[in-house]
Amino acid sequence: MADEQPIIVIKKKGGHAGHHGGAWKVAYADFVTAMMAFFMVMWLMNTTKPVQEAISGYFRDPNGTASKKGGSQDGKGSSALDPMKKEDFSKVKEQLMQQLQKMANFDKLKNQVSITLTDEGLKIEMREDSKGVFFENGDAKPTPILGDLLTVLSEEVGKLPNPVSIEGHTDSTQYANKGGYGNWELSTDRANMARKIMEAHGLRPNQVVQVRGFADNDLRDVDHPSAPENRRVTVLIQYNLANGDKRPGTVFNGTIGSIQAPPPPAEAAPAESPGSEKGAAKGPEKPEPAKAAAKE
Repeated sequence: MADEQPIIVIKKKGGHAGHHGGAWKVAYADFVTAMMAFFMVMWLMNTTKPVQEAISGYFRDPNGTASKKGGSQDGKGSSALDPMKKEDFSKVKEQLMQQLQKMANFDKLKNQVSITLTDEGLKIEMREDSKGVFFENGDAKPTPILGDLLTVLSEEVGKLPNPVSIEGHTDSTQYANKGGYGNWELSTDRANMARKIMEAHGLRPNQVVQVRGFADNDLRDVDHPSAPENRRVTVLIQYNLANGDKRPGTVFNGTIGSIQAPPPPAEAAPAESPGSEKGAAKGPEKPEPAKAAAKE
C-alpha cells in the first residue's frame, strides 16, 4: 500500500480567460456614432447657406428661441425654413448660370434665356424666337429643349426655400377664334405646363404659389408688339411669400391664377397678318390698331 501513488485529477476549464463585460459593444457603438456624425457633416456641407444657418441656430438654442429656427408651416408640404435674403440671390444667379452652361445645347439658347435680379425676386426669362424654340407655334405643347431647360432649373430652384411664381406671355397677334380659346388661355396654359414640368423634376410640393397668364398686356418690346420675344415664360423666385400679385390688372385666385380680360370693345379688331401665333387670321397684312383688342 505504501508503494501506491496518489491519484491526481487535473481539471481544465474551457472558454475565454475571463469575462469581457461587453466592452466590444461600447466600441462598436462609438464607431457607429462617429460614422453617423461623418455623414451628417457631409450632408450639411452640400446644403444651401440658409439651411446651414437654420440648423446652426437650432443647435445653439434647441428651445427654438434663436433667430434662425424652423418656420410655422410644418406639415403643409412647403419649406420649414425662412426665405433667403436678397443679398444671397446674386450667388443663386451665378449657380443657375453655371448649371445652364453645362447643357449641351445652351449655346443655341443663350440669347433666349436671361436671369436678372428685380424688385420682386430673381427672374428667369425664356423668350421665343421666330422659329418657336420653346413651344409649338400657337400651342401650349413644350419642345424637348424647354423640357431639358426646365429640368436643370428645377433641380437647383427646388433646393431653395423661397416660393416660385410662373408667368406666361404672348405677343399681340390675335389668336383665331376657336371655341373662345385665345391669348389669355394660351399664356396661362403655357405657364401651367412649365409648372408641371418643374414640379416633376425637382420643385417641392407647394413651392409654386402662383401661375399667371398675361396674354399681351405685359409686352417686353412695346415698340414691336408682335415681336417673337414678347412670347415668353418667366420663372420668378420670390424674395418673400406672396399674398397675390399687386400689379394693376391682375387677379390672383388660389394656386393657379390669371389676369381677367377687360370687357370687349364695341367694334371687332381687324385681322392681324399671319405670323407668330398658330391660328392667326389669314389675309393681307394690315396696320396694327393703336390698342390691341381684348381676347376672350
